[in-house]
Amino acid sequence: MGSNMAEAHPVAFANVVKAKELGAQVMHVDPHYSRTSALANLYVPTRAGSDIVFLGAIIRHVLESNGYFHDYVVHYTNAATLVREDFKDTEELDGLFSGYDADSETYTDQNSWDYQRDNDGQPLSDPSLQHPQCVFQIMRRHFARYTPEMVENVCGVPREVWLQVAQTLIENSGRERTSAICYAVGWTQQSKGVQIIRAAALLQLLLGNIGRPGGGIMALRGHASIQGSTDVPTLYDLLAGYMPQPSALLTPVPAAKDSPGATTWGEKRDAPSNVLSQQTLQEYIDSSGQKLGWWSNTPAYIRSLLQAWYGDAANEEEGNCSYRWIPKITGDHSHLATSYTMLDGKVKGYLLFGQNPAAGSTHATMQRKALEQLDWMVVRDLYEVESAAFWYRKPGFGPETEPVDSSKIKTEIFLLPAAASTEKEGSFTNTQRMLQWRDKAVDPPGDARSDLWFVYHLGKRLKELYADSKAWRDEGLQALTWDYDMEKPEEGSRITDEPDALLVLKEINGYYTRPPDQKDAGGNQQQTYTLHNGPHVPNFTVLKSDGSTACGAWIYSGVYPEPGKNRAASRNPEGRTFLEWGFTWPANRRILYNRASADPQGRPWSERKKYIWWDEAEKKWTGFDIPDFPVSKSPDFRPEPGAAGMDAHAGTDPFIMKPDGKGWLFAPKGLKDGPLPTHYEAAESPMQNALYHQQSNPAAKYFRDRPDNRLSPVGDPNYPIVITTYRLTEHHVSGPMTRWMPWLNALQPSLFAEISPELAAERKIRHGDWVIISTPRGEIEARAMVTRRMRPLYFGRRMVHQIGLPFHWGFQGKSTGSITNDLAHMVLEPNVSIEEAKAFTCNIGPGRMP
Repeated sequence: MGSNMAEAHPVAFANVVKAKELGAQVMHVDPHYSRTSALANLYVPTRAGSDIVFLGAIIRHVLESNGYFHDYVVHYTNAATLVREDFKDTEELDGLFSGYDADSETYTDQNSWDYQRDNDGQPLSDPSLQHPQCVFQIMRRHFARYTPEMVENVCGVPREVWLQVAQTLIENSGRERTSAICYAVGWTQQSKGVQIIRAAALLQLLLGNIGRPGGGIMALRGHASIQGSTDVPTLYDLLAGYMPQPSALLTPVPAAKDSPGATTWGEKRDAPSNVLSQQTLQEYIDSSGQKLGWWSNTPAYIRSLLQAWYGDAANEEEGNCSYRWIPKITGDHSHLATSYTMLDGKVKGYLLFGQNPAAGSTHATMQRKALEQLDWMVVRDLYEVESAAFWYRKPGFGPETEPVDSSKIKTEIFLLPAAASTEKEGSFTNTQRMLQWRDKAVDPPGDARSDLWFVYHLGKRLKELYADSKAWRDEGLQALTWDYDMEKPEEGSRITDEPDALLVLKEINGYYTRPPDQKDAGGNQQQTYTLHNGPHVPNFTVLKSDGSTACGAWIYSGVYPEPGKNRAASRNPEGRTFLEWGFTWPANRRILYNRASADPQGRPWSERKKYIWWDEAEKKWTGFDIPDFPVSKSPDFRPEPGAAGMDAHAGTDPFIMKPDGKGWLFAPKGLKDGPLPTHYEAAESPMQNALYHQQSNPAAKYFRDRPDNRLSPVGDPNYPIVITTYRLTEHHVSGPMTRWMPWLNALQPSLFAEISPELAAERKIRHGDWVIISTPRGEIEARAMVTRRMRPLYFGRRMVHQIGLPFHWGFQGKSTGSITNDLAHMVLEPNVSIEEAKAFTCNIGPGRMP
């Protein structure tokens, strides 16, 4: 679901085909019939935006038919945990959870979502699963209305087809069998995308498919090394290794009276973005880290990160000095939300690395207008993409047909040629968390340089520029460690100033800044190391909070454990789990939470599926993978009262990143739109929400005050058709790399709209005709492809049409066409601020743009 794996991830899908040949059942639930559908055992067409109803009904069926894996659920999830008595579910509040503030459209008070606790702060539970406030019973009530009838009425899927999917999952899960769910941007690019993924995770926990071979959830990322970009990261609200980015607006306060010792980000306070945050490093640790579970190691990870970035300066004031230099967020600084800030003239400069918002981002018409308000912009790409050419060229049709008056566009653009992937070395991190080293084949042509070269030399020039500054805001730049020069230029290369990618990898892996066994000699007798001469750390378990280790991303630690051993470059295909091929974070584990592959006593659930187990003779965990569990903690270990860190987890608690060691069926914290998945209609929908009065996600970001982001109301007769967007194998995202390739253009030469024969007959459209697709944001033109791949869905006597468009075209390159993203609106999912491009409404008719 949510993925066209065969076309968007064809290399990965080859393994699915192999599995099918060995007897695996492949099911594809999607609005659009694709090559994935053609190779599946079962294809189920569904209405775009109705995924949670489909999944929620399976969850209800699993619960009511006792199809869940009882022993797994009781021991390894929070099904037995009791939730506070003042928690109110959507059943009681008609589509809302307790704690919602209508004025701010956010859940400002999530305390009622917390657990009931004893006097020592430990969660209360009922292993019989009968207590009305236990998670299991709350789930039963929550999903009670997600019936097969609702699947028919909301998804347009006949109950017998839906039941076939549900039964196939149940029959292929449990002790002896496992099932996997694969998704991609078909789920993420929705206004409730995180909750759709949560629904899948919840289902997999109930079926016992997490932490076991052949199970889990495969998030198929949308671009090469997107996984790596979130790991290191390029996300505005995270530091490397998924530690939260500090905030200038929030201060730490107790989370709840009955949660002793726990703190969280508190109420907002007024703080201009140009003031120095007074929050200390310890306050950050207290508010963002947790005292129980693996995240109790946050002090070592953040301190080692500061040591990597700022060197000796990180030791001043016990790390507080360098912590103050980390930028503090003051709001939603995500790419899409920033677009409106840019349109308002509040963003002065913009750097684009392999991004093309003028064609590739949602509401692209607005994106181009926003780019006009910049003072300067740097575009690094292989070709002159739309984002580099908007100032003198626009689409040759529609509302932008007037000639471009470049004199009115103040943006100064610097188009810098970038090196292609074969023209530079470095690592890719793919969807399974695997780092693989990519060797350089040839020098880039002309002035083209790697992104690493650009960032490194830009940093060097900035450090020189601000070297004599006395302003406090420049202290961090001055202290930044920035020495990645190669010892000698690459042999045979004409580029003599390329930085050393392996040196960067060493910093990310981590190194010792002092000998690990060095005693305090006093005075200046301490031996210290730098990035260039410091011994590599072997893995993240040796990282310290005392400044003796530096590490750029703790989850990657171990990828380069010693000189000459770059594990990302390993290419040994031997072994059952290929442990010598690449490096999978963390610690080269191939399956996360793999303690769950054994029963509470440490025995494999199934001999056929054995993966990790407890070796009683050796008194340790062993198996075919790196155990994701303290290797010597026995299954019968029970924590002492008041224990902290990993000592607070029993030997039967496999989910070590959670404070309670359990898989969260119910999320007591961490999400901005509720602790349980709930169906809401898309921001634009032809149908009223059949489950609740609350129509759409109450916590989504709608930008209601923007006149250029008009949404069609529910059931708008002017826009009655559901539209979904997708990609083709022959082109890549908005086409910046592929529309310059004649062979690929010959395979997919132009934009088309897939429409059903029924819709074509209704609108008098023939195959190959030009059609105009319109939304409240704009219009585009495309060729009509009349095909059974898009099918109308029936809801009683009502028929709802859906159309599908790829989004690869623009006004640059050798193949040009309308920009599909001109149609999309700017409504963002509340947790990650991603757009809703997979389900909105439109109209279509024959004709061409003037």
